[in-house]
Amino acid sequence: MRVLGLVMGAAVGLATVLATPVAAQSDGPLRIEITEGVIEPLPFALPIFEAETADAGGVAAQISQVVAADLSGTGLFRELPADAFISSVASFAAPVQYADWKAINAQALITGAVSVQGNQLAVKFRLYDVFSGAEMGSGLQFTSTVDGWRRMAHKVADAVYSRITGEGGYFDSRVVYVSETGAKDARQKRLGIMDYDGANVQFLTDSNAIVLAPRFSPTGDRVLYTSYETGFPRIYVLDVGSAQRRALENQDGTMSFAPRFAPDGQTIVFSLSQGGNTDIWAMNVSGGGAARLTSAPSIETAPSFSPDGSQIVFESDRSGTQQLYIMAATGGEARRISSGPGRYGTPVWSPRGDLIAFTKQNSGRFHIGVMRTDGSEERLLTASFLDEGPTWAPNGRVIMFTRETQGEGGRSSLYSVDISGRNLRPVRTPDGGSDPSWSPLLK
Repeated sequence: MRVLGLVMGAAVGLATVLATPVAAQSDGPLRIEITEGVIEPLPFALPIFEAETADAGGVAAQISQVVAADLSGTGLFRELPADAFISSVASFAAPVQYADWKAINAQALITGAVSVQGNQLAVKFRLYDVFSGAEMGSGLQFTSTVDGWRRMAHKVADAVYSRITGEGGYFDSRVVYVSETGAKDARQKRLGIMDYDGANVQFLTDSNAIVLAPRFSPTGDRVLYTSYETGFPRIYVLDVGSAQRRALENQDGTMSFAPRFAPDGQTIVFSLSQGGNTDIWAMNVSGGGAARLTSAPSIETAPSFSPDGSQIVFESDRSGTQQLYIMAATGGEARRISSGPGRYGTPVWSPRGDLIAFTKQNSGRFHIGVMRTDGSEERLLTASFLDEGPTWAPNGRVIMFTRETQGEGGRSSLYSVDISGRNLRPVRTPDGGSDPSWSPLLK
């Protein structure tokens, strides 16, 4: 096996292994070097995928564009322009002229072919290490209906990303969020769902009631959210495929909000406000058997499970200001993990289990940050008038969040940033957007 060096400074220590038998034959490593948050992106060439059938030309070009955009959008890769190419790829089966690609400093070459038979689409690709003159593993083929061409492009990009970095991909995923329209004092909110890059937006609810904090299930087929349609906050569970929903049981005289699934997909945790006090509760998503997990005379909210389901991180003002705490999933004594100046909220456990993302407010600025699960190595990734509500990509290397820009009528937008604090990017949505929740990789 060959080590692909990802060398970071104090921000992130990371070494990944490229595990393909072909790579072991290479003369030297394909390398991305990251030093103290500064990276030289890896240059790659991606000729337009070959159209193997007469009516595949248009979709082949579209798939090529999306694969290139996925990789370039990470900040780890740089696409070489087509007008710099010395040679072309005559066909998917043709031998690669490595010298021609090496001459333009392409370190990786991605080739592909697309065929369409009726409504069926097939996409295959190959990835080459140009400087070592070797194919990095055998090619893969993905199939779908023609309408699913964007997913096929994301799958190709995920496979390329994983082979070069050793990390799991995240392009073939979706985000559920709150779509916002209208003036700030008459804002309409409804649930929207989209590809991770903002494409293919669909709406899951109407705009007749305020909705907040949608959260995907571990399998990505259901969404929990809070709605004010009765005048009080109440939790609903919605089936993504059918958009059918139902309200969860609610105790009389209480308000429930901030729900999140456990890793088993059957248990949920949420905040319940009763008699002026707000605590964290757990219950089965099918209803019944609610159990109170905290009982401090303070506000406990925004719970999030560890990936193994054994612990919960949450925010509480029991110390006098908003801070982050961890307790067992069954409740009991909690330990504080935040220790810096300012207020902390909306903690979310990384799917890798190594970090907790959070919102921090300090000295008039809002930040998205990460820390180790014991509270050490706190790092602030962003700073703005208002940044809040982080959610993790499936591979635990990118965070999406809400940013409100001062002076734009309170408009909220979605942004993403990687865990080194690099590559801050807007996520385009048709209207304003807030409260994102990233799905797991699609099946």
